Amino acid sequence: MSQVFSRRANAIARGSLIGFILFIVVLGTAYWVYIRSPLFTGVGSAPPQPVPFSHQLHAGDLGIDCRYCHTTVQTSAFAGMPDTKTCMNCHTIVKNTSPLLAPVRESFQTGKAIQWTRVNNLPDYVYFDHSIHVNKGIGCSSCHGQVDKEPFMAKGASLQMGFCVNCHMHPETQVRPLDQVFNMSWQPPANQAQVGAQLVQQYHIQSKISCSVCHR
Repeated sequence: MSQVFSRRANAIARGSLIGFILFIVVLGTAYWVYIRSPLFTGVGSAPPQPVPFSHQLHAGDLGIDCRYCHTTVQTSAFAGMPDTKTCMNCHTIVKNTSPLLAPVRESFQTGKAIQWTRVNNLPDYVYFDHSIHVNKGIGCSSCHGQVDKEPFMAKGASLQMGFCVNCHMHPETQVRPLDQVFNMSWQPPANQAQVGAQLVQQYHIQSKISCSVCHR
């Protein structure tokens, strides 16, 4: 009886199996890299806004404190968005005829809020409290980046679960003195590990990583 399969059949079968396994490994690696890349996370992207507000000008050049606009950042889960009246405190005098600020003047006159585009928008199943973080020494720039250098607000971090869990497991790497929380130019000292560990104890920071902390 003649052979049904050629002598190369076993080699072809082994090669096909190895090739399939390699394909799965390469595909999985490519996906792992993609979901952590700016293409997926949006890090660095600056979506267009109805008014070209510049944090670089306001927070950087003019030195306006974050809390002037984000009034509830120390007392609430939501940092707060400024109403048009806050903008008009200055812009009734400064650039009060600029066409770029026409939506602001219209909002002030009509009472209809400006619909800003969210830059950092967590899923509904994720709970995040701004107040507990800033009151425990986590600076704005740790998550939002150095916004005082940005002419247009861009996403500063992936805000993926790994990003949050890494900080929760090692808070000493990010915690800073409370009087530096809103300082965008703050840089960790060379002995941050030692200083951070002391601040973790001083501020009674707990490394909470259970699911229910963020998923409620």
